[in-house]
Amino acid sequence: MLKQLLPWILMATGAFTGVTQPAAMANNQPILAQNPTLTADQADQEEQLSYTFYGQQVPLVERSDQIAVEFKPVPSFTRDLNEPAYLRLQRDLTAATSFSREAHKADVTVKPLGERYALVELPHGLDEQWAQRLNQAYVQATLPVLSRENMTESIVVTQEIVVSFEPGIADETARRLLAQYGVDVLRSLRFSEGRYLVRANNVSGTAVLAAATQLRNLPNVQSATPNFVQSIPFDVSTLDILSMDDPQRTNGPENVSNVSAAHETSPFPNSLLPLQWHLNSRAVRPRPYPRVDVRAVEAWETTQGENVVVAVIDSLIQWDHPDLVDRVYTVPETIADRLPGEEYGWDFSNKEITCAGSENCALGDADTRINEEELAYLRPHFQRTFTLGAADLLAAYPNLAQQIARVMPTASEKQQADVLRRIIQLEIGNEFHGTWSAGIIAANPADRQGVVGVAPEAQFLPVRVFGLGGEITVAALIEAMGYAAARDVDVINLSLGGLLPDQELSDQIFQILDAHPAMVIVASAGNSQLDGVSFPAALPGVISVGATNVRGNRSYYSSYGAGLDVVAPGGETNREQAGGILTVGGTWVPGFWQGMEPPQTSWGLMLDPLGQYVQVQGTSFSAPVVSGVLALMRSVNGAQQLSRDELGAILGQTANYGPLALSQADQNRYRLQASAGFGTAVDFPFVRPSGISGPVEAIAPEVYFFGQGLVDAVEAVEAVMEVVEKKG
Repeated sequence: MLKQLLPWILMATGAFTGVTQPAAMANNQPILAQNPTLTADQADQEEQLSYTFYGQQVPLVERSDQIAVEFKPVPSFTRDLNEPAYLRLQRDLTAATSFSREAHKADVTVKPLGERYALVELPHGLDEQWAQRLNQAYVQATLPVLSRENMTESIVVTQEIVVSFEPGIADETARRLLAQYGVDVLRSLRFSEGRYLVRANNVSGTAVLAAATQLRNLPNVQSATPNFVQSIPFDVSTLDILSMDDPQRTNGPENVSNVSAAHETSPFPNSLLPLQWHLNSRAVRPRPYPRVDVRAVEAWETTQGENVVVAVIDSLIQWDHPDLVDRVYTVPETIADRLPGEEYGWDFSNKEITCAGSENCALGDADTRINEEELAYLRPHFQRTFTLGAADLLAAYPNLAQQIARVMPTASEKQQADVLRRIIQLEIGNEFHGTWSAGIIAANPADRQGVVGVAPEAQFLPVRVFGLGGEITVAALIEAMGYAAARDVDVINLSLGGLLPDQELSDQIFQILDAHPAMVIVASAGNSQLDGVSFPAALPGVISVGATNVRGNRSYYSSYGAGLDVVAPGGETNREQAGGILTVGGTWVPGFWQGMEPPQTSWGLMLDPLGQYVQVQGTSFSAPVVSGVLALMRSVNGAQQLSRDELGAILGQTANYGPLALSQADQNRYRLQASAGFGTAVDFPFVRPSGISGPVEAIAPEVYFFGQGLVDAVEAVEAVMEVVEKKG
């Protein structure tokens, strides 16, 4: 799951004393001032940090260690028009302290959160002095940052709210009603009906939460939720990185032994298949150990996913990777609602307007790959990990250096710097999370010498929703889901568990499921190690996928219990690199190495010196394994004779517990939970982060941790063929 960009810039915890506002918002005007029904009781809701999910209050807490800024659209006042606003702010804040006596002046850091926002991390929280320094000419507003209790996410509160109207309400009627209540309609959401992105006038800060609640109570409004700008935590924690061995170790194909007979006779005899244990685990786990893979190689004898399209809704998708370029789906030119310049998917994270002629314009970008501005931000951080010595690297990132020193007080300077290198490299590599997911589903090397996807003849549709830093909004995701459905894909992969539960997105998913009964949506269960899968995997009709490791245990991070459907290999890299899921990476892009000599050995979790291949972990990657298996199933489904429900039932019925084993820790965890009550132990850390709850009956420990079991591609494909044959 995504990921906060560059956690080395996390600052020390401090006291949050306030939020600055632009002049237009400085007056303490009431929420929705034009709302004639506003009462004192409603105004009191300003102080309640929560929002509503199908009538359920989702509590939030304000972070004391971060504040966000929103930049003005056109930074014409900057000295260099090519300089990103976040870099200008970083420079201005640093300069403001250059002559001061503050002991921690170097700790102030600004990191981008997509294109419009940035997170500012200050040494002692936001006081009046820092608030004045943030009041730059190019800063539109400063915004509060929230999170859920005991979580590390960053949730930025803007003035934007997504409002959904009941079916049948005319556009003119909806807009007139919203105008009466003091909100501006920014736009209607594309690929969606009756949904609008609005800006609440005269409301700022956390008061937007109460404003959304009041909008929800208006006539004919179905729901209203703040359009939070979220930054999702990274899959690999600092503790995982601390436990890794030498980052310069080499784990290339020259070290692979015990190549199985199944590999030798597969359609990809010269590939990196022996390292892809999720496809065939015999190479890394020979007999007498049980197979812990999904048996994809054997399934290829029947199908390789021909004539199937899987939408990958994720972050940067570098579809021009040599192992992906032949499998990227080309959107037909004849499609009715084709976007300007659309060819290989769409980038919904981009806030620019793209036009093809004077009449065909749309928000976003036709290219889901990394652009020059994003490269310009990532490149210096990336190159420092290869060019700076230990002392200089630690000095360049004092915040994370302090954190590492606290965790490793007896480590040498070099050891601490090595850990810092890994964190930076992994975080930058993780910006290509979408590339990783696409590779697991459909990679197919033209020369048969790369990695292979679970369904190597399937095609994938790249759909980007994450900006840099894991930035995502529900408005972008709603449109991305509708876009994928409008392109009539067969499977939608959502490797983005951990989002705030959102009614607008839920309603959109339900509408898609109802309108496309054969389309399958797969989502990662989440990496929170909690009873209850995350959102949106928790939604009914969505197949939720947990993760297992190379030993057949539950991967330590994988959520379990309520809502879990099946499990698939998701890997663990904290013990050994080979325990990860091998897929394609993104740091091979030439721009990363511009002006420096590339290394001669592999680094971090990269398999090769350029990072063309990487070994990863997370339910983010067990989900695309299952999406690939469903692509195999769909490809033998004839003229879509089986519905989504039938395919999901077959997937679960053919899964099994045979190669799986409960760790001692999970056995003990089950005993505790069984005693306390499944899903009800609020005094224990077994609460559900999804926002979806209800009574849960006692179930067997295998079901509790593995759902219906480990997916089996061979059995699933054969079962589909049998049912299709019976249907004639």
